[in-house]
Amino acid sequence: DQSAINELMQMRLRSGGTEGLLAEKLEALITQTRAKQAATMSEVEWRGRTIPVKIDKVRIFLLGLADNEAAIVQAESEETKERLFESMLSECRDAIQVVREELKPDQKQRDYILEGEPGKVSNLQYLHSYLTYIKLSTAIKRNENMAKGLQRALLQQQPEDDSKRSPRPQDLIRLYDIILQNLVELLQLPGLEEDKAFQKEIGLKILVFKAYRCFFIAQSYVLVKKWSEALVLYDRVLKYANEVHSDAGAFKNSLKDLPDVQELITQVRSEKCSLQAAAILDANDAHQTETSSSQVKDNKPLVERFETFCLDPSLVTKQANLVHFPPGFQPIPCKPLFFDLALNHVAFPPLEDKLEQKTKSGLTGYIKGIFGFRS
Repeated sequence: DQSAINELMQMRLRSGGTEGLLAEKLEALITQTRAKQAATMSEVEWRGRTIPVKIDKVRIFLLGLADNEAAIVQAESEETKERLFESMLSECRDAIQVVREELKPDQKQRDYILEGEPGKVSNLQYLHSYLTYIKLSTAIKRNENMAKGLQRALLQQQPEDDSKRSPRPQDLIRLYDIILQNLVELLQLPGLEEDKAFQKEIGLKILVFKAYRCFFIAQSYVLVKKWSEALVLYDRVLKYANEVHSDAGAFKNSLKDLPDVQELITQVRSEKCSLQAAAILDANDAHQTETSSSQVKDNKPLVERFETFCLDPSLVTKQANLVHFPPGFQPIPCKPLFFDLALNHVAFPPLEDKLEQKTKSGLTGYIKGIFGFRS
């Protein structure tokens, strides 16, 4: 009966969900007890539709679904929760496999759409969608639980230890990527395409997890001091969160198990203020570093950098670098000196014939002048 199952579940919780002979015996007893109850179960209701359940393995799984979920909530340690999640997912996969085998290829096209009801799938296909919904929802809860554990580890992070890898925001981003992928698969389940309420509910959940994923991406940018990118991502988080607030309305009950969006909005506003302050301080530090590096590397004297402002404490000491001393040599204009080096190599033309002719004409004229024979 139900009391026997409850007692067995409590024994499994007290054992911590560990593997071994005791755990195997407890699982076998729980399965055997549920198998006796499965004969009384003939149908299940989901999303306003009653589905007949004729497969014993599926009956056993559905009978223990509520007990498994309650055991996960009551588990104290994270390791026990993880083992219970894995056990539940394994049972769900086995049940889905049995239903998939019933959906034989020759029956799939015939059973997928009921005659006269376009868009409505057969009972067996709808049961497959229901089990897939349970599997994906359980995977989302498991990843969300792991994300909460990583968030606590990030908040309580100690100085880095080389022997142990510390958690990073990138690990959380990966978990939220998997959650978003599971939610997209939920939107594609056969038989739920026309369920507007279901589509709207999953759409809101996607916005919630997108907001948290975007928040941790911004945190990873803050760690590498990319202030502008982080600020834009924080604004995107607020956009997603405000959309959830405005569209939640009648879906507040289905969203109550999700992370609190209002708490995220408050945290983002606080982080934005811290980011802006850190960006200003980082800019000042960068300017001071640049100034100090210019003081060290720039050895120009004061006379050569009148147009550049630079704090130089050495100017008020006895070793002030004002000018170059002694000054270097500089060229100055002066009277030019010419050295005609080509003159020694110049050869003048011979003038002997001209000199003799001039001499002869001069002597004859002289004699004629003496004797009065002038022409």
